[in-house]
Amino acid sequence: AAATTARPQDPCLAAPQRVERGDTRRGGTMLHLSSPWLDFDLGAEMPVLSFAPHRGGFARARRILWREVRNEDLAEDFDALRWLGTELAGRDATDAVCFLTSRQLTAHRVAEAVEDGVTAIAVVTAGLSNAERIGTRLPQTWLEPAPQDYGTINIAVRLSCPLAPTALIEAITLAAEARTAAVLDVGITLPGGKATGTGTDCIAVAAPGGDTAFAGKHTAAGHALGRAVYDATLQAVTEWAAEARHWGTAAPR
Repeated sequence: AAATTARPQDPCLAAPQRVERGDTRRGGTMLHLSSPWLDFDLGAEMPVLSFAPHRGGFARARRILWREVRNEDLAEDFDALRWLGTELAGRDATDAVCFLTSRQLTAHRVAEAVEDGVTAIAVVTAGLSNAERIGTRLPQTWLEPAPQDYGTINIAVRLSCPLAPTALIEAITLAAEARTAAVLDVGITLPGGKATGTGTDCIAVAAPGGDTAFAGKHTAAGHALGRAVYDATLQAVTEWAAEARHWGTAAPR
């Protein structure tokens, strides 16, 4: 997902370096980078709740994917969802939940947290070229169409403990809160105050199906998820902000 702004070219939006590869194993999961794809293998098919551009809502999936987009793809009439579906079909991956990003995938960050035997693994990519503060509108001069300026925070987190659908809903709200806390702590200054995210953030939370009805801040699942998402998001956003300091008023202070 993406939105346009009138800000300077994001230094993080270079064309994908398609030769880059790598695997990261954590517990029963594996993260595989083969630009322009990042593949988060959950270890087994399980319920996933997301608002990702492909297979959003409640779904069952084995993988959560990222697809990197090149600057030259981002024309005004670019149909991102149709294009993404075609790309996934060519990869035989239409069953996966999938994000779309223009952040270089080598900039993804991973964090793991364990609380009372519950493990949370979070994978985050972050660009804030269309940063927003919740409940405010930026001046029109910041919002003129500029299709090359795309940015979003994409978060995928996998919990080890089985959750009921209601707990999965609660878990995704905690992931959003952890995202917001991390962005606030970095301190991206906008005309209306500190940024709390972007206009196009996407989150996916996966966990084995079960009958655990709650995953709030007082639970082991909530603690582990919150810490993993916060840590990975803080690192990803901090690194992005360091690259974007020349943006003037949009730079962290």
